[in-house]
Amino acid sequence: MEKINYFLVNSKILPPVFSKVIQAKNYIAAGEAATATQAAKMAGISRSAYYKYKDAVFEYNGDSSDETLTISAKLRDNAGVLSALMNCIYKAGANVLSVNQSVPVNAVADVSVTVRITEMTVTVDKMLNDIKATDGVNSVLIGG
Repeated sequence: MEKINYFLVNSKILPPVFSKVIQAKNYIAAGEAATATQAAKMAGISRSAYYKYKDAVFEYNGDSSDETLTISAKLRDNAGVLSALMNCIYKAGANVLSVNQSVPVNAVADVSVTVRITEMTVTVDKMLNDIKATDGVNSVLIGG
């Protein structure tokens, strides 16, 4: 079996078809296009160009570990508390990547929310203070 070699190349020097293939793949992944034919048309490339490159062209997003944050909180088992926490995250401009909540024990549930913080409109400290001030939030920590 032949070894596959990968190169990391600035997209500005590549032919536009490669960026359009990525765009078509994103249309399919997001559900904006139901078929490859529709996605290729939306991206402005032929279906054959899409199929020629779709398994060989990938978007590189870099190491995003410094762009994410995991918020661990203890929430009272009251209606709307998780929704209020998520509203604080939304208002801060963070993007929710995952949410995990345990079954409440002694009327308290452990919640872990991982967010992307690259487009936040406020500081992390401000967001955490807003979460802490939310009725029903017993505690908030960064990380586990």
